[in-house]
Amino acid sequence: MNELTTGENRALPDGALSIHVPGPFDLSVIVTDESGKVAGDADFVFFNQPSAPGARLRGDTVVVDPRRLRSGAARVTVVVSSAVPGTPLARAAVPVMTVSGSAGTALLRFTPPRPAHETVLLLAELYRRGAGWKLRALGQGYADGLAGVARDFGVDVLDDTEPPPTTPRPTSDEAAFLRLVNVERAARRAAPVALEPRLVTAARTHAAGMAAHGRLGVESPDGTSLFHRITTGGYRCLTLAEHLVSGPRTPDEFVAYCLAGAERRLPLRDPDFTHVGIGHAVGGRPDEVYWTAVWARPFTEDGLARLASEVVTLTNAERTAAGLRPLAVDPRLTAAAQGHSTDMVGRDFYSHTTPEGREPWDRAAAAGCPHRGIGENIACGQRSPVDVLRGWMDSPGHRANILTPHFTHIGIGYATGSRAGTYWTQLFGASV
Repeated sequence: MNELTTGENRALPDGALSIHVPGPFDLSVIVTDESGKVAGDADFVFFNQPSAPGARLRGDTVVVDPRRLRSGAARVTVVVSSAVPGTPLARAAVPVMTVSGSAGTALLRFTPPRPAHETVLLLAELYRRGAGWKLRALGQGYADGLAGVARDFGVDVLDDTEPPPTTPRPTSDEAAFLRLVNVERAARRAAPVALEPRLVTAARTHAAGMAAHGRLGVESPDGTSLFHRITTGGYRCLTLAEHLVSGPRTPDEFVAYCLAGAERRLPLRDPDFTHVGIGHAVGGRPDEVYWTAVWARPFTEDGLARLASEVVTLTNAERTAAGLRPLAVDPRLTAAAQGHSTDMVGRDFYSHTTPEGREPWDRAAAAGCPHRGIGENIACGQRSPVDVLRGWMDSPGHRANILTPHFTHIGIGYATGSRAGTYWTQLFGASV
């Protein structure tokens, strides 16, 4: 596989090409003619319009077949933007684009320079050259959002606000489930939850997959996890929980089962959750019913800051109890930690070492950290700051980092998605 640098170009083979950009991004392509302008709004392929002749978008992958593009098409520009409108791309891991041929073999990869204030990047362009096609790596940033890019290419855009998704019509069982849950929440003085369309779609699909394979699991046999379904559906969680249950035949039985367990009942009553998705499917026997319920609160920058602050508070409480000085938050350590959590989600790995071989101290140095000593804890799957701190303190190696006397600063990273659902990074630094 060839690694491209900014401005480089490569000839492309005949046939369809898969362009994959994992992570907390929205992927788009814009089809233009020789003038660099679209023929109409249908040439803009994005989350609300996922297909056009010769181009089809599905989650973090777009398939482009130059042979099937509309008449006059001469260029296809690949665009990534933040999944949270208006959020600078610098707050996420650097987007990595991989181009594969029709046989599935990876051909090209491009990692652009880290963005700064930009909210959108033009990653690459496929362009006609004679009878064939080539790809050029771009890495050009925009600060005025996806609408600004679209306007420059001639797309008629009214504003830069994504319209809210249409709520799917709930089934009678889903409506009954929602009523039962909100009655329970009202009794506990918790605000009601609402059915969220992307969570409902993910829950329905996951329940159907469990029923088809006859077993419970957060991950399907093909490797697709419930959290992948949520992320590729366009919903970005701040906090989440799930119920994967088989046996109950009705919403009443399912809710009763959840309320009967001390741990199982927590999401139903948790005031932090605002959205829910529910789905169920019948397995090989009529009495074999599989349920998926997803509880979530949507991502916000303020919510992320509060979550990270809670981890810092809990960490410093452990240090104080051990007679050590509390750690001060360093924004550079925070940026490096957040980048690593986001990267683990986006590229579906879990390790202190990235696929390129970068280590915690490499990431800290790249973020401008001057600390002479670096330590890192990571975790995945824990649903709250309390849970993740408990896990780290129960592990001798992680506990040693938390209670290292010469560490003076800390940064916290947190991201949701991929296989485990939550990915935490705790990065420590010692004074210069």
